[in-house]
Amino acid sequence: MAAPAPYLALALQTTCFAVNDAADAAASRPRMLAAIERVSAQIAASKRFVGQDVRLVVLPEYFLTGFPMGETAGAWAGKAALAMDGPEYAALGAAARAADVYLSGNAYEADPHFPGLYFQASFVVAPSGEVVLRYRRLVSLFAPSPYDVWDKYVSIYGREGVFPVADTELGRLACIASEEILYPDIARALALRGAEVLLHSSSEIASPIQTPKNVAKQARAIENLAYLVSANSAGIEGIAIPKASTDATSKVIDFRGLVLAEAGYGESMAAYAEIDVGALRRWRRRPGMGNILSRQPLGLWRDALEGLEAQPRGTLTGADGEMLTPDRAFYSERQRRVIDRLSDEGII
Repeated sequence: MAAPAPYLALALQTTCFAVNDAADAAASRPRMLAAIERVSAQIAASKRFVGQDVRLVVLPEYFLTGFPMGETAGAWAGKAALAMDGPEYAALGAAARAADVYLSGNAYEADPHFPGLYFQASFVVAPSGEVVLRYRRLVSLFAPSPYDVWDKYVSIYGREGVFPVADTELGRLACIASEEILYPDIARALALRGAEVLLHSSSEIASPIQTPKNVAKQARAIENLAYLVSANSAGIEGIAIPKASTDATSKVIDFRGLVLAEAGYGESMAAYAEIDVGALRRWRRRPGMGNILSRQPLGLWRDALEGLEAQPRGTLTGADGEMLTPDRAFYSERQRRVIDRLSDEGII
């Protein structure tokens, strides 16, 4: 298969405008569409400045809404979760078409198969306007995940739907959501399904000194011989947390772990760099100690982990298979039980 020509990827560092103060969907939805219109203009302007070979744009985590701060699951789903065929995705498709880019981002999303719940979803929209990849965050401290409804989720979407990879004209793309960059098994599962460019939407605490997430970004690129495009928010407006807490360090990292570009504080298009999938493929096929993917003793890891469990699966599935809608205390109580069990077993 011929490799795509080199192109530019942009991690667009843009401000998130939270909708927590919106009373209901009638108040929040117009603001979300306005945010898409604003981001669409930023993409178009950035592409005019940087160059027409910008073909891939990554947006920050929950860039349309912010995150829930005490709302019930039902209230947050009502005012912040996107319908899979809703007007917000249609507007994102129009933005991708207008700029002729693959557009990746992260949002809360409702799924009719799982009433009463929402997922945090990362997506890729093609220049045609079609959603070509939809990944639901698997590890989250305060939100439902596919692992919480595992049997039903896999029966609907299959295991490949849990770790999706989109084979596109830009190479094979996959998404990692926010804090999941700290979990090496997620990136490894995607790389072993062929992912070449990892798209990381984040809204993270940034600092002039090194942070765990920024260490992990370089580690995931090195471990998996993959490019990584990571977009952080340029702060969050509309909540009491100081705006610039989640700001800066959007970046592009190559398959050797080298930071090719990085943004400072504030809204910025500075984090753009060339993606050369052909070079990546040559590197992956090169024998030697550095070819980490080819040297993985996967059967050894499977045997080492067999029978071990930390967070249990299916905790939002009732005895009769019904979906359970969690209250806010559910997640902290579940984590406490896991910590207590791991302590009793002498693991921690």
